[in-house]
Amino acid sequence: MKNQNHKTIFRPSPATCRVGRRSLTALAVAACLGVVSATGRAAPEEKKKMTDQAITNAVDHTLQTDSALLNNQIDAKTNEGIVTLSGTAAHLLAKDRATKLAETIRGVRSVVNTIKLDTPARTDDEIRKDVESAFLYDVATDSYELTTAAKDGVVTISGTVQSYREKELAMYVAKGVKGVKEVKSNITVKSKANRPDAEIAAEVKRAIAIDVWLAQNFITTEVKDGVVTLTGTVGSAAQQGRASLLAWTAGVSSVKAEGLKVEPWALGRDQRKETITIKGDLQIKDAVKDALVYDPRVFSFNPTLEVENGVVTLTGTVDNLKAKRAAEQDAKNTVGVWRVKNLLKVRPAKPLADDKIAQNVKSAFLRDPVVDSYQIDAKARAGVITLTGTVDSYFEKAQAEDVASRANGVVTVKNNLTVSYPSTVYYYEPYSNYTPFYSYWDAYRPYDYSTWSSTSDAEMKDDIHDQMWWSPFVSADEVTVKVENSVATLTGTVDSWSEYRSATENAYDGGARFVINNLKVK
Repeated sequence: MKNQNHKTIFRPSPATCRVGRRSLTALAVAACLGVVSATGRAAPEEKKKMTDQAITNAVDHTLQTDSALLNNQIDAKTNEGIVTLSGTAAHLLAKDRATKLAETIRGVRSVVNTIKLDTPARTDDEIRKDVESAFLYDVATDSYELTTAAKDGVVTISGTVQSYREKELAMYVAKGVKGVKEVKSNITVKSKANRPDAEIAAEVKRAIAIDVWLAQNFITTEVKDGVVTLTGTVGSAAQQGRASLLAWTAGVSSVKAEGLKVEPWALGRDQRKETITIKGDLQIKDAVKDALVYDPRVFSFNPTLEVENGVVTLTGTVDNLKAKRAAEQDAKNTVGVWRVKNLLKVRPAKPLADDKIAQNVKSAFLRDPVVDSYQIDAKARAGVITLTGTVDSYFEKAQAEDVASRANGVVTVKNNLTVSYPSTVYYYEPYSNYTPFYSYWDAYRPYDYSTWSSTSDAEMKDDIHDQMWWSPFVSADEVTVKVENSVATLTGTVDSWSEYRSATENAYDGGARFVINNLKVK
């Protein structure tokens, strides 16, 4: 049907739709999805101004649309690029997540978090016991020699671990216990004594160089008496924190990152001060090996890996599902990698009876502040956990799966949880959860498109441009966006596969019902 106000409605056959949306045009994809053509005026093309109010608006939008924070009341204010968060959150994980999401907004120099916690009333003894149980439950921390104390909801952890990242992992696990208001560390990190500064500096430079999230920044590294000093420029507060984390390698006594300035313009191409080129499959393979060594969930398993044309294939055996997923994410976070084939096998070191596995997972759900209030059933058969029940959002569905994946004896998770509000979409953002000890969430997208709100193509295109402009991970000027029948098509050239994937996520966050990514990777 044609007239001057509507486009031709193309209706492909069901067989055509089944061949795969990636091979179809935007119009064909829209028809397969049942999307009705939308009309609207062209959005005005204006150069955005990075004022404090504009930054505040971008942070507010991110916090209000993140389904992990929908039930929290969080406000943001910005002064000279410094964002102050206030309000209330239901648990410590939500408070920390708000900081990390705000740090990913372009123009945010730092974040001051004054959010108060509205946690359920629990005794310190209950909290202490649950933190200890959480350490034993998580396959990566069950061997750590740690002691725990709790007072007024503040947990203090003492003991010794082998690396800084093991320390951070222990603190993260403790934060994921219901009722915890703060976690303090008295943990000692064993490190190689008298390690030469030059050796430390070389390792820090390489760790930063191979990390896909820091591939375009001005960073200089200096080491003196085991103290790492980072100077230069990064494009976001999140990248500043990422660089600081990566600098904590063996032999480092402290990291000073105050000289690492946050500047939005630091996203341009070919701007690195210290360049370590990662080219060719052999160099990519070495880089992925290094990334796996840094991960406390993975390093002890030493997975076998092969690289062909940037495709990483992981093989070998790990003793828990979380390690398998963490290894895949580590590879994806490495420069030069565009795809990962994860063929790692999960073979538990301490096999458990199915009823014991199921009980352990159910107990973990009761400790977790995100899903503790839901009636989630877990059944195990030959180490395969099947989850049933109802949660409110796709974030909570993914969180339940992540919690189950950490249990000893679990080889895979069948997530049959029903979501009450399918229009509340959670899409895994790798950067806000970039470190190995943060939850590894798969992308969950509902396929009931009738729940989506109607937006004109022009409005959607403008919203997608907004998402890319505020993202420190995408060079928005290099990406052309076309929206037709709510299907976004991206063209242009980007510098990395991480930027390619981030652009796709920005388009979905901007409201696209489907994204055709035709971006070329430089």
